[in-house]
Amino acid sequence: MINVVLADDHVLVRDGIKALLEDQTGITVIDEASNGKEALEVILKKKPHVLIVDIRMPEMNGIEVVAEITKRQIDVKTLVLSMHDSEEYVVKSIQAGAHGYLLKGANKKEFLKAVNTVAGGGKYFTGDVSSIIMNNFVNGAIRKTVAPQKETKELPFKLTKREKQILNLVLELKNNKDIAEELQISKRTAEVHRFNLMKKLEAKNLMELTNKAKEYQLKIGRASCRERV
Repeated sequence: MINVVLADDHVLVRDGIKALLEDQTGITVIDEASNGKEALEVILKKKPHVLIVDIRMPEMNGIEVVAEITKRQIDVKTLVLSMHDSEEYVVKSIQAGAHGYLLKGANKKEFLKAVNTVAGGGKYFTGDVSSIIMNNFVNGAIRKTVAPQKETKELPFKLTKREKQILNLVLELKNNKDIAEELQISKRTAEVHRFNLMKKLEAKNLMELTNKAKEYQLKIGRASCRERV
């Protein structure tokens, strides 16, 4: 019997997945979670074989949950089920330690195959995602071991306190609405700050912004991020 925990902030989505899984012999959903922190609590308590987790969730997003599971060496297989097929989400999920990545548009057959594959100790990545992974392996973006730390480059410009806050939240995959709520500013203000930040760092997308942040060691942590200005 494969014991599964579902983590998604939409009840209807969880209900649909649960109905699909429990219609199969050998799979049972033993619990559910509506946010990332709750997912971790449920996993530690129920010890499932597989966690099926969405990326966009309150408290902690799905990638943060997977990373925490990997960090704590919790014995559970993680399958990211997302509507996002962007390179940034895929790469970050793999780097966090996800055992599989499947799009919500997948059919029933592929979904069940992914769950069984991951539960059996294998890896499962849908076709479009596999091509992204291959490209990033070739380019060295996804690595199993940590590369030697490079000497920190001096930042050729200054970031304002607000820009540092925005940077931290962007690197945590927060969208403009999430950022606005976190910092108690308008969505439009968040968009402007994000645009200026990308322009300063000469980054065209999240992957480039992440690389720049690592290059200059700009990540400053959640405590500083939550300071109000």
